[in-house]
Amino acid sequence: MARISLIEEDKHPELGELISRIRSGRRGRLLNVYKLLLHAPALAATWFEHLNAVRWKTELAGRLREIMIIRVARLNRIEYVLQQHVPALALAEGLTLAECDALADWHGSPFFDQRERAALAFADEMTRLARVANKTFGALRGHFSERQIVELAVLIGTYNMHNRVFAALDIDPETGN
Repeated sequence: MARISLIEEDKHPELGELISRIRSGRRGRLLNVYKLLLHAPALAATWFEHLNAVRWKTELAGRLREIMIIRVARLNRIEYVLQQHVPALALAEGLTLAECDALADWHGSPFFDQRERAALAFADEMTRLARVANKTFGALRGHFSERQIVELAVLIGTYNMHNRVFAALDIDPETGN
C-alpha cells in the first residue's frame, strides 16, 4: 500500500489543466506516479516534462532506452517500473521477453551487442556506485558520441531518481496492467 494517498482528479478540479496535459502525453491515462506527484503540482509538471525529454527527445534508440530503464529497475528491484515497461513498452521497442529477463544478469546472457554491453556496464556502475571507472567510460566512449553519453547519463540518473522515489513512497502498481 502506498505511503501517500493518490490524488483522484474528480476531487481536485484545480489540477484539471495539468491532469489533462499529463493524460494527453500518457495515452489518455493518469498513472499512479502522477496521482502521487500531484500532491506537489509543480513537481508533477516538471517531472512530466523531464521524463518526456529523457524518453522522446534524445538521439538514443528506443531499444537502448528500454534496456537502460529495465536494467536500472532490476538493479533497484522496482516492480512498478518493470510492470510499466515489460512487456508492452519493451516489446514495442524491439526487445524480446527473453532479453527483458536476461537484464537481471546480462553479463552471462547471449543477448546484447558490444554497444549495449558498454551502456549496461555504465548503467550498473552509475546505479551501484554513482561513480564510473575510467575503463568503463572508455568502453562507452568507443560506441557513443558525447551527446549520447550525456543522454545516457541523464536517462540512467533520471530512472535512479524515479526508482528511489517509488521505493521510498511504496507506490502501488497500476491495476489492470
